[in-house]
Amino acid sequence: MTDSTQPRIALLNDDISFPPLEESWEGLLAVGGDLSEARLIAAYEAGIFPWYGEEDPILWWAPEKRSVLYLDELNISKSMRNVLNRGTFEIRMDTCFEQVVRSCGDIRRDGEGTWISEAITEAYIALHRLGLAHSVESWHNNELVGGLYGVSIGHMFFGESMFSQMNNASKAAFIHLVKWAREQGFGPIDCQVQNPHLASLGAREIERSEYMTILKRHLNDFPTIKGRWNPEVKANG
Repeated sequence: MTDSTQPRIALLNDDISFPPLEESWEGLLAVGGDLSEARLIAAYEAGIFPWYGEEDPILWWAPEKRSVLYLDELNISKSMRNVLNRGTFEIRMDTCFEQVVRSCGDIRRDGEGTWISEAITEAYIALHRLGLAHSVESWHNNELVGGLYGVSIGHMFFGESMFSQMNNASKAAFIHLVKWAREQGFGPIDCQVQNPHLASLGAREIERSEYMTILKRHLNDFPTIKGRWNPEVKANG
């Protein structure tokens, strides 16, 4: 006899489609499949993202609460404004995507290692080659010291991870991304899962249904900006 109260998580096969988001259990929607470009694109367009440990099968998520940063709600502290105004960092975009992803992968999360495996790294490099994955980089004295990467389809940016090797480096990259996205008419930055660092920058949780309305609008009504991005907005106060 089976326990009808236990969740039945979809097991993906060669078909790149996903089950309805309402079938997720505590945000987990499906298991398995692959990290092909077509599947990743289908996932982001459906409000889904992969997140799993190196020893785990591929897990696909669609949380009931989604962390987003509305562009006009960006919070820049007084001390951070001083950092930006001093010109501590030079911001570049898409000049060393692979290095940014691998640097993010060096981050240890709660002592359990990194979730950015070699398979994840190669998958996002492939999306970068398609012009759909991008890096925003903080440089100091011509050395990469922080940054972030994510995927962009339509006028949405789906943030994946960030790193810092120098105080405020990832914040500077994030602030620049938000200002650049505002200039391009993007929707809110998708931060996926809320944490204190994102909250300090102004991110907040919204219902999945609200997120999907935002997502569909900015996918359907705006073209994707493919290829290498170039910084066009100075990230000062």
